[in-house]
Amino acid sequence: MSGLSTFIMVLEGLLAGVGVTVLVTLASLALGVALGFGLALLRVFGGLRPVHFLIDAYCEIMRNIPALTHLFILYFGLASIGFRLSAIVAAILGLGLIGGAVTCDLFRSGFAALPKGQREAALAVGFTPFQTIFDILTPQALRIALPPLGNYAVQLLKDTSIVSAIAAPEIMFYARSMVTSSFQTTLIYVTVAGLYLLLGMPLMQAIRFLESRYGRLKA
Repeated sequence: MSGLSTFIMVLEGLLAGVGVTVLVTLASLALGVALGFGLALLRVFGGLRPVHFLIDAYCEIMRNIPALTHLFILYFGLASIGFRLSAIVAAILGLGLIGGAVTCDLFRSGFAALPKGQREAALAVGFTPFQTIFDILTPQALRIALPPLGNYAVQLLKDTSIVSAIAAPEIMFYARSMVTSSFQTTLIYVTVAGLYLLLGMPLMQAIRFLESRYGRLKA
């Protein structure tokens, strides 16, 4: 078999996992951002100290335990007590819960960077608390949080490679299977690297577009 034929065979095998990689990335990103934003709002604007404590504890636990451990707990641990999740659902839930802790800190930093008098000024001129938070403070906080949020999104794409450990059929899952059967280790993993690079490029372009758009709005 020629080198080109081997490469095409490897590429076709790996492309079978691209859809799952994209699905896990986008779904866990959406879950993480939504959860992180909600937690940040409660942490910044909620007045109950027990709530603050629980949010801080959640963020510390999720950030400081390896992601693979979370995935094993959700996939194998829950199955051992009769609650079985599919590999893809466990991957999305695990990475999304970790993402909630990461993005919570990003959004909190965005809100903390705003002048403290803005909220009082908005309330003084007649804005409701809801309008103050969502119409005035949130757009500014999102602009501040967007660059690190973009970095998190790219890192999340790369982190999906670990979900092959729970048999989620993404790119790395097929790569390991092909290495076992064909022993084309270098070719397969170099092709894997190229696929992750190609998947990351449109993601980075989308992030740059959002940054430039929000930059113009700020100006």
